Amino acid sequence: MSPQSRFERNPYSTGHVITTVRTLMRTDGLDVPLTAIARSCGTSRNFLYANWKSASKLHQLALKAELAHAFDEAQRTSPSDGTTQGIIDHLTHVARVVRRHPTTAAIARSSPMALAAAHTAIEGPLVEVATERIGDLLYPLVPRGGVWGDLALKSRTWKILWIARPAALCPEAVGDQRWENTLDGAFTELLRDLLSPWPLVQ
Repeated sequence: MSPQSRFERNPYSTGHVITTVRTLMRTDGLDVPLTAIARSCGTSRNFLYANWKSASKLHQLALKAELAHAFDEAQRTSPSDGTTQGIIDHLTHVARVVRRHPTTAAIARSSPMALAAAHTAIEGPLVEVATERIGDLLYPLVPRGGVWGDLALKSRTWKILWIARPAALCPEAVGDQRWENTLDGAFTELLRDLLSPWPLVQ
C-alpha cells in the first residue's frame, strides 16, 4: 500500500475525511450530515466537529477538491497548449466535467437554491479556486507577467467565470446531446469574443 493510500484510509486524516465526503455528496449533495460522514469515515461526530466544526465546512472543502479535479481532468484529456484556442478548448472541457459530475446533479436535487446562488456568487472559496485556475490558464497569453502584467487579461478571469457558470451548472442538460452541444458552443463563442484581443496562435 502506498503512503497516499494509507493516508486516505486513516479515519483521522484530512484526506480520508474529504474523500469520504466527496463520495457521499455524489449521491446526497448538500444533505450529507456530520453523523453520516463520521459513520462512513469510521470515526466519531465529535472528532469531526472538533476539527471542522460543521458538515457545511466539510461540504465546502469537498467541493473545492471536486472543482480542482475538474481542471485536472481537463488537463489530462484536453490539455491547454498555451494558445488562445487551446485555452478555450480546455475551459470548455472543464465546464463539461462540472456539468456532468454527479455532485452537481445531487446538489441540484437536494439544494436547488444553493445551486441557483452559485450562478451569481461573487466571493467564497469556490470562486477563489476557479479564478486562480483560470488565471493560471491565461498566463501564457502574456509571457511577461501573465494576468498580472496585463490588466485587460486579468479582468478576463472574472468575466470567464461569469460566462462559464451557466454552461457548467446545468446538470439537467446532461444526456441531451443537442442541449449540451448548444451550451458548449455558446460558451466557446463567448470565450472567443472575450479573448479576441489575443491571437488564437501565439
